Amino acid sequence: MDGLKVCLLGPENIMDIHALWKEADLTFHPSGRDAVGRMTLELQDPRVFVAGAFLGEALLGVVLGNDDGRKGWINRLAVRPAYRKHGVAHALVDFCERRFKGRGLGMVCCLIEEGNEPSRSLFLKEDYEERPDIHYFRKMIGGEDW
Repeated sequence: MDGLKVCLLGPENIMDIHALWKEADLTFHPSGRDAVGRMTLELQDPRVFVAGAFLGEALLGVVLGNDDGRKGWINRLAVRPAYRKHGVAHALVDFCERRFKGRGLGMVCCLIEEGNEPSRSLFLKEDYEERPDIHYFRKMIGGEDW
């Protein structure tokens, strides 16, 4: 998409991020792990970033990235429905990959929930390897809305 610009976002953008996640129908937890205060603290960690894709002043998509020191993780990628299939998600993935490569990381990963075919298709198109042999486990220790 001509004129699309991706840049880092900060705590002052969290409410805009929440609004975009809501419009994109992305599950998020505004009273838990995605609370303004929690995200503000998280964004103080140099391993964590949120990037936004803009066309002029309009925020079209966002992505949360972080690294664990070994690999980069792409999380919470969302694009406004009216701008899907216009290269916004590709631009956000590319931004994350370049940022992680600049940190010396050689692997980028993401987790996709079962049934999320648009995200699965995106990452396959971006040459990500699907690993059906890996099982994801989690334990909630921060409460229901975490």
